[in-house]
Amino acid sequence: MSDTSELSLKNGQAGTMLRQGRNAGNSILGLWSKYSYVVIFIAIFITFVVVSKNLTWGGIMLVLRQSAVIGIISFGMAMVILVGDIDLSVGSGLVLISGLTVMVYNATNNVFVTLLAALGMGIAAGLFNGLLVGIAKMPPFIVTLATMLIFRSLALYISNSKLYELDSGKSTFSSFHYGFGNSSFLTIPIVGIMFLLVAAMATYMCTSTKYGKKIYALGSNARAARLAGINTEWLKVSLFMICGLLVGFSSFINVAMNRSVSPATTGVSFEMFAIAGIVLGGISMSGGKGHTAGIIFGTMSFTMVSRIIDAFELSTTVNNTVKGIILLLAIALQMIRKRSKE
Repeated sequence: MSDTSELSLKNGQAGTMLRQGRNAGNSILGLWSKYSYVVIFIAIFITFVVVSKNLTWGGIMLVLRQSAVIGIISFGMAMVILVGDIDLSVGSGLVLISGLTVMVYNATNNVFVTLLAALGMGIAAGLFNGLLVGIAKMPPFIVTLATMLIFRSLALYISNSKLYELDSGKSTFSSFHYGFGNSSFLTIPIVGIMFLLVAAMATYMCTSTKYGKKIYALGSNARAARLAGINTEWLKVSLFMICGLLVGFSSFINVAMNRSVSPATTGVSFEMFAIAGIVLGGISMSGGKGHTAGIIFGTMSFTMVSRIIDAFELSTTVNNTVKGIILLLAIALQMIRKRSKE
């Protein structure tokens, strides 16, 4: 074989190896882009295990329980974020609806009526936001910033800045508070099961229905979605209503778990915690991208971060500093994934 032939053969082999290396690299980047939330969850979980030292099944279930309220809210928020909007009012909506839920229960002594009232109030709050954003075409950031202030203020005004408390003398109190809010089924918290059921329904809706395809279409390209015949205005209204519905359900669970509601502190920063769970779960803040199933991992990751902070016995005044840094890191990871595709 001539030197020229040998050189050509070596160059060909080198080119093949280079292409294989690039394909492997692209495959790794692709997997990271799709399932980064799993890697992040595993890393945080390992840290949680190391810090906890005496980790038990009960400890893991406690994380699931503590993730339920924020997790359900996160799925509602994700519906809105997937179309490129945002809802900053979820935390204040939670405290207002939770307070009114307590009042409904104390007046009716009926858990089912209380649940319907919580869901109805949530839908009404979401409809209000949705009409202003979808139909009136007002900026979602400004609209929900305004309703965030309104809902918190109303919660304080109605309660006269006092605690909303369930009447423990009611005959169904135990089944509502201790039965539903603080009990387990096969060692799994009931509220955790509710969280997982919401996750399953939201994921199915987004991945396996025409409605879900419309959500991603609108989030990816609003103009193309309109040209395809999608009623983008009312789609946005419906998504804010779903968000409100899930805030209402979270309010019901919150009352069942905690028995009382502080209008000044309940739900504070929950909108930020929900966004953190969404971002850690791999949902793009620009809309149109991400798997809603990742929110389970993202929310539980954020809850474990709180437990890790507690384990290190850091001052409570720096808790949100650490959480804010983690949120920034999550956004940075999103940007890295986005640039890797360009």
